[in-house]
Amino acid sequence: MDIKSIKSYCENPKNRSTVNVGLFILLIISFHFIYLGWQALGYWPVGKLVYRLMVWSVKMAYSQSCWVLDHIFRIDITTISRIRAISAINRDGGWARVIIAPECASLKQWMHWLFLMILFPGPWKHKLWYIPTGLVIIEWINVVRICGILFMQIAWPNINIHFLGNDIDTFHLAHDYIFKFFFYFIIFLMWVLWVEKFYNPSIKAKQHE
Repeated sequence: MDIKSIKSYCENPKNRSTVNVGLFILLIISFHFIYLGWQALGYWPVGKLVYRLMVWSVKMAYSQSCWVLDHIFRIDITTISRIRAISAINRDGGWARVIIAPECASLKQWMHWLFLMILFPGPWKHKLWYIPTGLVIIEWINVVRICGILFMQIAWPNINIHFLGNDIDTFHLAHDYIFKFFFYFIIFLMWVLWVEKFYNPSIKAKQHE
């Protein structure tokens, strides 16, 4: 298939959904590997700025999660602010705990969202408000994720699943599988909303000009 055939396929309105999903997958996977490479280089040439943003985003996620657990869910939590740890008594009388490390803040997901939305086509008059709105939503989805990981440890402290040769406890089930999928599912839904409500209508408007 030559470049002309690919261009013709992409411009065919019947293939728009397939092309959109393909571009979404390409951008998501591309950013993942770009980020890993950039991380290996110490986020050169803005490493100090990125690390400062990480510290700031961890503090914000920690304070927001503590506030939600204390004021909304009325959970009796114990905190260690020095290591950003949040603990609570589980149903068996032991401790459920979440420690918010730099990798647990929203910074990578913010970058993921920026990369996706800046490169994905669509009208900039809507991107200028939709992108920052998405950043705010991602931050609060992360708070839901942190609280959810703690809640699962409180309610089901003794889950132990053997999967692909690994023993998965409650924390890792919640952290590595359930809420990681949930996080990126929300990003996917925000992208679908963008495509359906802003990008596709802008294409149709141009076709009728």
